[in-house]
Amino acid sequence: MNLFLLTALAMVAFAANSILNRVGLSGGDIGPAGFAMIRLASGAIVLLALLWAQGTRVAARPKPNMAAVAALTTYIVGFSFAYVSLDAGLGALLLFGGVQFTMFLGAFWSGQPIAARRWVGMAISLGGLCVLVWPSSTVTMPLGAVALMLAAALGWGIYSLIGTRVSDPLAATAWNFAYALPLAAIVCVPFVRGEPLGAQGITAAIVSGGLTSGLGYALWYRLLPRLGATTAALAQLSVPVIALGAGLILLDEPATIRAVVACALVCGGIAFALVTSKASKRV
Repeated sequence: MNLFLLTALAMVAFAANSILNRVGLSGGDIGPAGFAMIRLASGAIVLLALLWAQGTRVAARPKPNMAAVAALTTYIVGFSFAYVSLDAGLGALLLFGGVQFTMFLGAFWSGQPIAARRWVGMAISLGGLCVLVWPSSTVTMPLGAVALMLAAALGWGIYSLIGTRVSDPLAATAWNFAYALPLAAIVCVPFVRGEPLGAQGITAAIVSGGLTSGLGYALWYRLLPRLGATTAALAQLSVPVIALGAGLILLDEPATIRAVVACALVCGGIAFALVTSKASKRV
């Protein structure tokens, strides 16, 4: 399967993961702490089982990459807690906007040349994302939730940047999940006792952890060395568009002029940034 199709598959997993988070938390069957813990635990179990099935010595634990573990923990915990009191559209804008800037600045800081058209394409896509997800009515912006979502964006951006240098994506993802679980427990356990734990919320967390997070992130780590930082950052702007398309197809949601224009801007910006001349060096 070629790089484009594999990247599209990873973006579909990310979109599905976002939907599962909202379904689990908005239904009132589970709280953010429980969701984050079950998500990490199920991801670790599935990925370590895959390593064992491949004949990898799971018992021989490698030393943790603490930067990757801390970044993954920050993303998953921050994301879960932020969405409790943050509008979904505004949360998506903060998350994906923050990821863009983190990964672009990371590439710039490491000395990678970034063509001007990539900055322009990112700006066009972010503008389209604003049109797509900005709430039509007045919403509150609780500072705590905004800070948590920005922390989640920073965590995911750093986690993705680290992934551009990974040689064994499955093993790296599996052990990152395993090591992130006790780290997340330090934050989450005090909150779990007061949270509901219903069947729908638990199911959503397990599917999110084992499938769309665990396997999706392993695939993402496999692709990152080939994509590079800025291409990977730009590709992720398609996730809200994919989520919107899923709503149109699966939930029979109506398509609006605003949504069509926004999706055109997002996809057009990505295309403008990534279509380069033969003489251009891809970053």
